[in-house]
Amino acid sequence: MIAAFLLLLQAATPQADQMPVVPTVPATPPMAVPVSGPLPPQDWSTLPVLRIRRQATTLANTSAYVHGEVMAGRCAKAVRTVQGWSLSLDLAVLMTPDGRVRRITPRAIDCPTVEQYAAGVILGARDSIDVVDTDTDTWYRTSLTFAWGA
Repeated sequence: MIAAFLLLLQAATPQADQMPVVPTVPATPPMAVPVSGPLPPQDWSTLPVLRIRRQATTLANTSAYVHGEVMAGRCAKAVRTVQGWSLSLDLAVLMTPDGRVRRITPRAIDCPTVEQYAAGVILGARDSIDVVDTDTDTWYRTSLTFAWGA
């Protein structure tokens, strides 16, 4: 049945040398994605540590999503611990002098959904972030550890 359909389709389709070539021009040029702020430095160890107040309450219950991504097979970076499982992720955060988040760059761990989720967790905690008194935008480093039982 499928073979007959494919033969019929092949017979009905004009050959490539018989088809007219019509150049197309996109109606609008492709949109460039705006990037806010410069990229973080290569060596994150020299960046000041991002201070988050009330971290335990701000970041509570964030491990359920990561656990689901691991269980679904979309992330294989979790490690076994005595208490169960954990996954740690480093992030660089560009802050303005007045405490606004300009950019969050997660360190790639081959788990894009978890990387973006972690960036969202940090963005959600933006009202609890303390920045060093500075006149320029400053990169900070932080790390999130998601943990769940066995």
